[in-house]
Amino acid sequence: GLELRREDFYQKELSFQVSCSYGPGRYDPQHEEGAVDYPLPFVRWTEARNFSAVLQLMDEGRVDPLPLVSHRIPFQDATRAYDIITGDEPGLGIVLEYPEKVPEEVERGRSVQVSPNGSQPKITAASCGVVGVIGAGNFASRVLIPALKEAGAILHTVVSSRGTSGAIAARKHGFLHASTDPATVFNDPEIDTVVIATRHDTHAEYVLKALEAGKHVFVEKPLALRMEDVDRIEEALEGSDRILCVGFNRRIAPLTVEARAALAGRVGPLVVNITVNAGSLPDDHWTKDPRVGGGRLVGEGCHFLDLARFFVGHPIVEVQVTSASDQAGVEIEDVSVINVSFSDGSIATIQYLANGPRGFPKERVELFWDEKAIRVDNFRSIEGWGVTVKGRGGLLARQEKGHGALIARFVEDVRTEKAGPIGRAEILEIGRRTINLSGHEEAGRGEG
Repeated sequence: GLELRREDFYQKELSFQVSCSYGPGRYDPQHEEGAVDYPLPFVRWTEARNFSAVLQLMDEGRVDPLPLVSHRIPFQDATRAYDIITGDEPGLGIVLEYPEKVPEEVERGRSVQVSPNGSQPKITAASCGVVGVIGAGNFASRVLIPALKEAGAILHTVVSSRGTSGAIAARKHGFLHASTDPATVFNDPEIDTVVIATRHDTHAEYVLKALEAGKHVFVEKPLALRMEDVDRIEEALEGSDRILCVGFNRRIAPLTVEARAALAGRVGPLVVNITVNAGSLPDDHWTKDPRVGGGRLVGEGCHFLDLARFFVGHPIVEVQVTSASDQAGVEIEDVSVINVSFSDGSIATIQYLANGPRGFPKERVELFWDEKAIRVDNFRSIEGWGVTVKGRGGLLARQEKGHGALIARFVEDVRTEKAGPIGRAEILEIGRRTINLSGHEEAGRGEG
């Protein structure tokens, strides 16, 4: 509905420009997420410089945002805020205020956490499983943190890059502290365990800092994006009694455990077929950025490489990746077949496919050995041929991929000073073989 006349602007030498919210760089992932700023001589006020300048002016007291607040409304009356916005009552800045319930021990400077049974264990020098979580995205908030809580871990500090998600997670799950600085987790002597759920390019750095600080580590997959980082992690583990666990939950899913038990006494080689109907992602999704996510085969395909390794129970000898290509001859990384050979003569084929239909099952695992076979569909049903499994084709009440079970094992191993749910040698082996997936010309090179 905007009507402008060229004559008005021409005669008075005026210009009309619509600005992005916050300034140039808004909605540009390289600027906002990659921290690549525009050159100062070309763009004086970018989104980042605007924020920096305003924060500095606030700090100096030259800009006061508080007069913009026209209403402060308790969260339980939040609907009134919407009535003001949509009604006739004057309103400018409306702040929702949340209730703060601070335990007495926290006010005295001590750290407490309400455990699942309702008690409040105090953190002492002998406490184990005192957790700092770095990353408060959807997966951490919906899966990892609830699993930690269920396992009885003491939730101490949650860190998020932008603060808001961390503050929400802290209130919702009962963390004592929320922060935007990962150093608060590494440096706090009360925290003995670090859970890392950030983007893939930060995993290795945070694992190393946690190990150097003498803390147990649970890191979401992948372990690292560069071979030299896996080497550094291996060096940090030498002589350390700390547990390192990577979030390879599928190896501990109930149906995986049942299928693995059925393989006991296997004589001949095992053939593993895994089909993953991964679905498509936008080209600009961060997981497809080789610098940040490492690509989908590294970020997600490593799950299934580890699963095949778990079923076989022997080291990987070679990994080969074959990717489909588009009409221009450009490889499509997330439409690939991964062929794996093992030291005992077993083989595995992993089909990682982003071009399948939504209605097709997402994950299927097939095992063939000694004239026997097992099929696991979507981690909800299992069937056996020539071998007994629970109920031919019977369905679990819900899909169970083992997230909670792996976290529970990890927390229990921390408390009982065990070696951890996954052996170090396998973690490092899969870490290196995972990186092979990202460079097809490098696949299969190097020792596991």
